[in-house]
Amino acid sequence: MREATIPLSKRENPVEILPASFPASVIMQSSPSSSQWVDEVWDAVGVITIDDNGDGKKVRQVLQGVSKLLIYSGLSVSLHLDECESYYHNLMSPEPGCFIVAREEDAEGNESDVPIPFLITLSFDEAHAYLEGDDIVYSVVIPAELYQWVEAYIVENYSAEKRNKRKRKEWFAPQTKAAKK
Repeated sequence: MREATIPLSKRENPVEILPASFPASVIMQSSPSSSQWVDEVWDAVGVITIDDNGDGKKVRQVLQGVSKLLIYSGLSVSLHLDECESYYHNLMSPEPGCFIVAREEDAEGNESDVPIPFLITLSFDEAHAYLEGDDIVYSVVIPAELYQWVEAYIVENYSAEKRNKRKRKEWFAPQTKAAKK
């Protein structure tokens, strides 16, 4: 099993290298719909950082009855340098979260579509880009291990740009003394 990464400020050895990706699984839940046109409604319940020995993507049904609970394993969370500002704003928001991106696939023998998660991201911008397409984006609470990992990544790789105030340019030509006479 993998140890959680400790933030840079609390690490004994600050030269430790942060991993490029973090294995994770997504928990999806279905519940009966109150709509007459849809039988069930799917929602992401959470992200867990325990993986099934890295042996590929698996779907496990944990609970069945009125609602179904599925765990999709074999996914991972990756961090990219060009997304550091988005990670920073995510962690500074009132409720930092993980964004799960899914696509609807036809269920076997059912008329309803089941959303299949294929990406976990911590970037507002990346999640919004997928949201503009035909993909479904769920927001869940970020696990503590991922929060510490991203925090350490931001401390090591991100420095906010200093904002400079623009100076106004004169839009009119200054009048000369000769023109006034």
